[in-house]
Amino acid sequence: MTETGVHVRPTWVDDEMFPFQSRFVEIDGHTVHYVDEGSGPTLLFLHGNPTWSFLFRDVIRELRAGFRCIALDYPGFGLSVPAPGYRFLPEEHADVVAGFVDALGLTGLTLVGQDWGGPIGLAVAQRHPKLFSRLVLANTWAWPVNGELHFQAFSRVMGNPVTALLVRRLNMLVRAFIPTGHRLRKVTSAELDHYLRAQDTPARRQAAAVLPRRVLASGEFFAGIENGLDSVRHLPTLIIWGDADIAFRTKERERLEREFPESQTVIIEGAGTYPESDAPEEFVAGIRNWMI
Repeated sequence: MTETGVHVRPTWVDDEMFPFQSRFVEIDGHTVHYVDEGSGPTLLFLHGNPTWSFLFRDVIRELRAGFRCIALDYPGFGLSVPAPGYRFLPEEHADVVAGFVDALGLTGLTLVGQDWGGPIGLAVAQRHPKLFSRLVLANTWAWPVNGELHFQAFSRVMGNPVTALLVRRLNMLVRAFIPTGHRLRKVTSAELDHYLRAQDTPARRQAAAVLPRRVLASGEFFAGIENGLDSVRHLPTLIIWGDADIAFRTKERERLEREFPESQTVIIEGAGTYPESDAPEEFVAGIRNWMI
């Protein structure tokens, strides 16, 4: 993704499907891709696994008229390139996001975190609470899940060496997660291709292969987030929830509501793991109605 030292967007990215300028910034040796669209209150969109900033394209397209919309790809995801030795751990992704926020001089941020973007973003907000003014949490979690059969089964099945090998060889997470994470609509072949092409080699798939195991293995990271919730609990919080998600259940939503007792909740009936892509109109309306 470099040409004579200049970072360029791959030609497979469709300019109509992803109609934003691709920007790149160097963070601790990583080449981090991001989009920065519109003006107004700043929304920082953080994705999960195995997605990238492309996940938020429809939401950004609508919200950029009244908000500054920034979405980045973690190293190894989307169009970002990791530095040698990067292990693709959520702890490391949080370090990169913190460096990104600092490099761009961002303040007054509203975190919009989905899936892994929730804990990664909360970890950054806890380190720099003065930089964040609001939280939007969508189908995510913020505490250790060791001992929870639901998550233990997922982590052990999807994170074992055999499955990780299949992920690297066959791009299995994209092929499985993206279609099943959309319940209200069918993902088009062109959309799926944008997720597949972002992880088009075994090396590029390593980032996605690592995270399922870290659901349990990064228990200390999650314990730190849980212990630090007091530092961000006062922030106005919106919970947007696809209630047909097979990964994050009503139980997780209710736990978030208890952790953030002053929060508001928007339930998108029938939506899956990726409500921002599965039901972008409802997702956009939820944010607009809450922030206006």
